[in-house]
Order: sequence, then structure tokens, then C-alpha cells
Amino acid sequence: MKKNRLPDSPMDAALDYLSDRARTIREMEEKLDSLNYGEYEVNQVIERLKELNYLNDEKYAQDFVATRLATKPISKRKLWTQLYAHKLPKETIAYALEAITPDVEKANALEIAKKFDRQFSAIERAERKQRVARRLLGRGFSYDASVFALESVFGDAEDVDLSANAYEEDADE
Repeated sequence: MKKNRLPDSPMDAALDYLSDRARTIREMEEKLDSLNYGEYEVNQVIERLKELNYLNDEKYAQDFVATRLATKPISKRKLWTQLYAHKLPKETIAYALEAITPDVEKANALEIAKKFDRQFSAIERAERKQRVARRLLGRGFSYDASVFALESVFGDAEDVDLSANAYEEDADE
């Protein structure tokens, strides 16, 4: 059970913050700043944690991507958004996302398309195809990956509006 008192040192606070899960450098800086530790102390703790390999943005990003891909299919764009929310530098995000090739993106889109095709099986085919397309685009899949998935599941991607802004309202589903 956690105590409701401030740790004695910034290093104690940092280690306590890391006890739940891995963190990014920026997340750690913000946490220590919020506890009113001085800039010099914060920088020293950050450098020490990096030396100990407790803070490593590149490893954090790569592990994050690997974990997300292992748990459920997700688009490269959605992963980029999630990594950016963790305050990672854009270069670090780009490097971590190199693991997601167009083939991986297409396979993930296909898995999502199959899932929603099954889920909407009671709906007429044209409407079902439209809804599946909406889910794919709403989850950030590219045009190419969406067309591939629709063609694989339905045999074609005709009569479906795949414009970038056609389904923005579904992006948060």
C-alpha cells in the first residue's frame, strides 16, 4: 500500500514512479517537476536513470509497439498517436514504427475487417462493407491497407467511400 507522503529525494520519487511501469524521459521530467524538485536535481536524476538503463525512450517505443501489435491489430497511424501521447520525440517514434511494414499494416487491417464482417453479419452486404470501411478508416488504416482488406473480405472495394475525411466521426470508436 502506498503512503501519501512525498519521497525524501528526487531519486526515490523517480524510482517510485517507475515501479508501476516503464516511463519516457519526458514523463519522468514532468513528474519530478510536478513534485517541485529543482531543475538541477531533476536533470541529475534523469541522467542517472539513463545510465542505469531505467529510462530509455528508444527501448520504450520499441517495446510499446511490440506489445500493441501482439495484443491486437492496430494501425501505424494510431500507434504514432499513442506514442506521441507518451511525449516521445518524433524521431524516436519514427524509428520504432519502422517495424510496421506495409504488409504488417495490411495484415492488421485484414484482421479488423474480418472481425467486423463477422460482427455485422446480420446486416445486408453493401451496408456491412460500408461499416467495415468506416471502422478501418476510423482506426487510422491507410487507403491501401483498407482497400486490401475490403477486397480480401468482400471480393472488391467498389461502392465504398474511402476518402480521408469520410469517416472522421468514427475515429474515436
